[in-house]
Amino acid sequence: MVQKLKLKMPDLPITAVYATPIPDIFGVELTGGQSLYGTKNGDFIIAGDMYQLGDEMVNLAEERRAVARRAILDTVPHEEMVIFSPAGPTKTHVSVFTDVDCTYCRKLHQEMGDINARGIEVRYLAYPRRGLDNPTYDKIVSAWCSDNPNKAITDLKAGRDIANSTCSNPVAKQYELGQQVGVTGTPAIVTASGRLLPGYLPAAELAARIGLE
Repeated sequence: MVQKLKLKMPDLPITAVYATPIPDIFGVELTGGQSLYGTKNGDFIIAGDMYQLGDEMVNLAEERRAVARRAILDTVPHEEMVIFSPAGPTKTHVSVFTDVDCTYCRKLHQEMGDINARGIEVRYLAYPRRGLDNPTYDKIVSAWCSDNPNKAITDLKAGRDIANSTCSNPVAKQYELGQQVGVTGTPAIVTASGRLLPGYLPAAELAARIGLE
């Protein structure tokens, strides 16, 4: 199957091939989290997710993506993130791909106190959604390079200016990482288990979605 796919689509970004629960049907993972399924000989290919129906409907493709996201994010050094930790015990964490000019990123940040109070640590990764050749990218770099990144990102999300700054920084790398794990917009929240929750969630709903309430 893979040989036939590469022959027809040589630029197809295949990252893994695996057996599925369906006999003679194989899964193909692509960069960004997309999935294909096909017969062993490659005569038939289906694009989309595979679900298993039992007591609950389980998205098998998303389960694999969650494992991959968690493994990828576990490689990111904490010192390359901007982290907001609870004052009390940390019950869990979320990794959030964020922009500083995005309305809903700002709205999520306004809930930071409530999120932290629920025992959730927020680990920001940079995702300038308009790309790396944009004024927002320069703002994010300035925040990451600031002497106090937490204050800098808080100021930017409140609409305040900060001093321009440059340094060796992970912004471009984190932007590419976001694309690799399937981020298409901001904020993109990834739970400790690797599940992707796209978009803004109020603190109470976020806590409920990750099983704290």
